[in-house]
Amino acid sequence: MNRYETVFIMTPVLSAEQVAETVEKYKAFLKEHKANIVHEEAWGLRKLAYPIQKKSTGFYQLLEFEAEASVVLPFETEFRRDERIIRFLSTRMDKHHVTYAESRRNKSKEAPAPAPETTEEA
Repeated sequence: MNRYETVFIMTPVLSAEQVAETVEKYKAFLKEHKANIVHEEAWGLRKLAYPIQKKSTGFYQLLEFEAEASVVLPFETEFRRDERIIRFLSTRMDKHHVTYAESRRNKSKEAPAPAPETTEEA
């Protein structure tokens, strides 16, 4: 089994429920094809580098999963058929990419919480 990373961008006109429903649809697709979802991140609504389909923002989502190579093509075909997806990119992760991704996740988990704001009276 190979490890893959897929980032996809959903159209900005979706509600929070529709975004969650779309993400669950693709997670269910992976589970149905015996893939193991290693990590997922919702990056939220972000500005696009350039307009895509006359839209300047989109909801970004990252899915990292382990699967057979034969799963990737039908997975990407589902993205192409879904009008809620405006862009996607899937890459196979090599051992260095896997190590980097794990260290990045651990680093973000260990990041200290911001200090509470205090007001000083003069």
